[in-house]
Amino acid sequence: MTDASNFSLMPALPEVFLALAGMVLLVAGVFRGNEGTRLICWATVGAFGVAAMFLLGLNWEQQITFGGLFIMDRFAGFMKLLVLIGLMLSMAISVRYLAQERINRFEYPILVLFAGLGMMFMISSNSLLTMYMGLELQSLSLYVLAAFRRDYIKSAEAGIKYFILGALASGMLLFGVSLVYGYTGSVGFTEIAAAVQAGDGPSAGLVIGLVFVLAGLAFKVSAVPFHMWTPDVYEGAPTSVTAFFAIVPKIAAMALLMRLLYGPFGSIIGDWQQIIWFLALASMIVGSFAAIAQTNIKRLMAYSSIGNMGYALIGVASGTVEGAGAVVLYLTIYMFMTAGVFAVILMMRRGGMEVDDIEDLGGLSKNSPLLAYALAILMFSMSGIPPMAGFFGKFFIFQAAIASEMYVLATLGILTSVVAAFYYLRVIKVMFFDDPVDVFDKQIAFSKRAVVLMSVVFVLLFIKYPDGLVQTSLNAASALFAG
Repeated sequence: MTDASNFSLMPALPEVFLALAGMVLLVAGVFRGNEGTRLICWATVGAFGVAAMFLLGLNWEQQITFGGLFIMDRFAGFMKLLVLIGLMLSMAISVRYLAQERINRFEYPILVLFAGLGMMFMISSNSLLTMYMGLELQSLSLYVLAAFRRDYIKSAEAGIKYFILGALASGMLLFGVSLVYGYTGSVGFTEIAAAVQAGDGPSAGLVIGLVFVLAGLAFKVSAVPFHMWTPDVYEGAPTSVTAFFAIVPKIAAMALLMRLLYGPFGSIIGDWQQIIWFLALASMIVGSFAAIAQTNIKRLMAYSSIGNMGYALIGVASGTVEGAGAVVLYLTIYMFMTAGVFAVILMMRRGGMEVDDIEDLGGLSKNSPLLAYALAILMFSMSGIPPMAGFFGKFFIFQAAIASEMYVLATLGILTSVVAAFYYLRVIKVMFFDDPVDVFDKQIAFSKRAVVLMSVVFVLLFIKYPDGLVQTSLNAASALFAG
């Protein structure tokens, strides 16, 4: 492990590159104006790709730099790679959409880039200060993106709701941070862990501080009861922004949550496990039952994301390496499935206008059979039907829960998964058995087709080569328990 007192830039090379790239692209955007939006979008995708190559070239053994504020290890390396892939996918499927909706302003890719930079700092946080800085850099960018379509009242409403509730969550988080600092005397994760382990048990003030921090982070992963913003923001924001929200930020927030709980607070698992247990159960129940009544596919995906974060939280609650590895695997599979589904949603256009009701998919199997079968495969996977990849994601989560003797949570998780299968299968029923409606526009960007194809191939072929990703996820998760 590298000495915490050093200030080497190498472990943070991808972040340094993205920060510099963001400033260069911002200046380029100012000079070229909105006419250069398409070029800046693809340059941003390229910047994410270069950052991923820098990341792959780094040493993934534990290194701590910037005076103990920043950590690089196998977990950070894998989760950052996952985030960069998600950023490239969400950006690639957005380029044509921005032009179609006449919101092709050069600030869009810059905001996505800085949000991604914040996510990478969140994943490598080794201090409450770095954690908050990364969270706010991500959040401020997301607030603007949610309200990016300024002439559309639902988009403005989405931005306002997200900002107000996000500010409340940030306030709760900061209050919790102040309590943790007050009772441990430090904001560094290593020092907090030592202070927590030194006493006979955690003080009431420390536990209350942790509860407030968890409430702030639960908002970021849209866990119940901090999910109120999710359906309205998903529906009101531009669809490309909704896709971005669904694909990437939750991965970074979940990674931060795992690092925080297994690191500085790993020795008091009994105090936070019941909180995560409740968040997981509530998210699965609300995500499953509330989605049944939805007619808008973006709202449906919002409740789907709430439910999926509930399943991931089961693995977090287990408190074991196997549980953490199952979460990493689940988030990987979830990202690819969600990217494919939103690529299809972005293809839902008639007469140059986007449509987003589930009924608009009626008879898609007759009008566009390849698209219908691709979406059906992804929906089968999201509902957890074997042999799709989604089944294995849930299987390893429930296996970890049972190994940790969390039988009630695992049983209720399986039952809510059965309920959730109803609304996924309803989409398939509409596509294959309802009367055909007007055909979707035929002009579809190659990038969207490529993302759908990649998602479908991943979902179908995972069963053939599962060991590599499963083992990589376990290896990444084990870094959280190395200390």
